[in-house]
Amino acid sequence: MNLFEDDIDMRVNLLPYDGTVYYYGKQLSVNEAKHYYEVLFEKIQWKQDEAFVMGKRILTKRKVAWYGDKAYLYTYSNTTKVALPWISELLELKKIVEDKTGESYNACLLNLYHNGEEAMAWHSDAETDLKPNAAISSLSLGAQRQFSFK
Repeated sequence: MNLFEDDIDMRVNLLPYDGTVYYYGKQLSVNEAKHYYEVLFEKIQWKQDEAFVMGKRILTKRKVAWYGDKAYLYTYSNTTKVALPWISELLELKKIVEDKTGESYNACLLNLYHNGEEAMAWHSDAETDLKPNAAISSLSLGAQRQFSFK
């Protein structure tokens, strides 16, 4: 599937056997995407991500930041993050995504990948403490990357 096609049926579930995934296509112009990328790169409080694997603390190359409606706790890989208050640009992007999907979102995990060699391991998102049966959205800015499901 070419994710940059203009003729995309947003009603088609791309993962019909064990889950639900809808693709909404491009939401920002190239100039808007560049603007948000640059602003978020500068304004977000990026921190090197860490994980505990087999009892060892590992710092990843990727950087992350966690924002939300309130100081939500988010725990994965035996580390806990406390959500920071939204910045105006994140609220603008949040509104774009909410208007398109018809969902509401109360938190956002941002991932900064410096190059195509960085990635996130297979995982599941089941943060029922944040919102039961919550939808998860992904908005990518910058270089094209593969997004895989299994």
